[in-house]
Amino acid sequence: MAKGYLALVLHAHLPYVRHPESEKFLEERWFYEALTETYIPMIDVFDRLAWEQVPFRLTFSISPPLLTMLSDPLLQDRYVRHLEKLLELAYKEEARTYGGPFHQAALLYKEKFQRAYEIFVTRYQRNLVQALSRLQRLGYLEITTCAATHGFLPLMMTNKQAVRAQLETAVNLHEQQIGSKPRGIWLPECGYIPGLDEILSEYGLKFFFTDSHGVMYADHRPRFGVFAPIYTPSGVAAFGRDTESSKQVWSADEGYPGDGDYREFYRDIGYDLDYEYIKDYIHPDGIRIHTGLKYHRITGRVDLSEKQPYQPEWASHKANIHAANFMFDREKQIEYLANLMERPPLIVAPYDAELFGHWWFEGPMWLEFFIRKVATNNKIELITPSDYLNLHQHNQMTRPCQSTWGNAGYNEVWLNEKNHWIYRHLHMAADRMNELADLFPTADGNLRRALKQAGRELLLAQSSDWAFIISTDTMVSYALKRTKEHLANFVRLYDDIKYCHIDEAFVSQLEWQNNIFPDIDYRSWRTRESEQERAIS
Repeated sequence: MAKGYLALVLHAHLPYVRHPESEKFLEERWFYEALTETYIPMIDVFDRLAWEQVPFRLTFSISPPLLTMLSDPLLQDRYVRHLEKLLELAYKEEARTYGGPFHQAALLYKEKFQRAYEIFVTRYQRNLVQALSRLQRLGYLEITTCAATHGFLPLMMTNKQAVRAQLETAVNLHEQQIGSKPRGIWLPECGYIPGLDEILSEYGLKFFFTDSHGVMYADHRPRFGVFAPIYTPSGVAAFGRDTESSKQVWSADEGYPGDGDYREFYRDIGYDLDYEYIKDYIHPDGIRIHTGLKYHRITGRVDLSEKQPYQPEWASHKANIHAANFMFDREKQIEYLANLMERPPLIVAPYDAELFGHWWFEGPMWLEFFIRKVATNNKIELITPSDYLNLHQHNQMTRPCQSTWGNAGYNEVWLNEKNHWIYRHLHMAADRMNELADLFPTADGNLRRALKQAGRELLLAQSSDWAFIISTDTMVSYALKRTKEHLANFVRLYDDIKYCHIDEAFVSQLEWQNNIFPDIDYRSWRTRESEQERAIS
């Protein structure tokens, strides 16, 4: 029996970015880049390990917006065209770099894009959701859900119907797409507030994750710290993040991704090469963008112009070393903790999935090296939260404190002087959606279509991504545009529904443009009977 457990948790999320009106939106490339650099390489790793029957268990959280985009025919078709352009560029680069210091990297990219095309088009017929659900059926992954549009739930608790709608929509979509109900949830931004667990329990969710201080500063200090889950009063388990293991992987300053042998993210041929050569592979308006072909290694903390050529074999060797180091450190951590606990300690290591491959190019390779090493290790067992709760059903009960994994540990990133204005509009819209759901308990025809679209527009406006982008000063104009457009759409739909003059053409336009959650139930915002009774009393 292993001395301790390690729960690797990967959270895969992107905001819902789909623009059927044009292929020129730069933001849509977020999805294509994540597919090429993170999701396909990761599925490739998991498939290879499963084929070779290497035992592993891993938690993969996938947000509903990403789940919807992965299943969208328009985005699937556009991604195939995107991949074909990358392949065309890679073949040109193979010839251009021949005999030079970048040739091995160019060959690596050609092979990478060919592999992505084979996996996406040939193996899974453009739908990666079936790949993930297959890995869960085979017992390698536990797939968890997230809130419907990654809404920041602690700031939505003023209207619990809005929280319920985020969760109900997410759980329903997950069951429809993955084929089973989710047992756990990644709370957006790991944002928890007391009372939220009671709503999670309503939807059959058995566990969630918090940052370390969410557990450590619980109402009663947890006996085992973050190395065992705690039960909330509603019976939902909270798993706290281990700071040590997390920092080793995600920190660019202290962790593995900052090593000088790894690939430099910010140096790309989309900026480096002559415009006439590269113009067909950047934005049609001539805007220089990342192509994904990057030929330099981090080298050290020096100017980008001084970066040295990337050596794929050096990076592979270093990823293997770092995987061994990570396993060694977890062994020592578990050995130490095992002497202090009467049960095997649990180390929870959650990460954004996009770290692996997108930001840290060698991340999927490192993950494969690590899983293979753990498979032959008798001290560490990879486990999922459900596995742990099945093995250890009795855990301390206490209430976690309000927390996030954002800067300073609380709500600062999503509620500050730059973005605070959003919330008064979101709260009013949520109240109005609640009003409509109560006013029309049954609806059909154009009324039902308008109510469903109002729900979609509200959910899209509630995405935590917009407040995050505004707070961090990246692509602010786009985040402002999305927030204001979805709110404006909602307000118009509300007035049309309330005063019985629904514009069918307007509803049709929105259904075509913002088609997330085709089976959304507008009644998710209804007031529950128990709350109506409390209001009366």
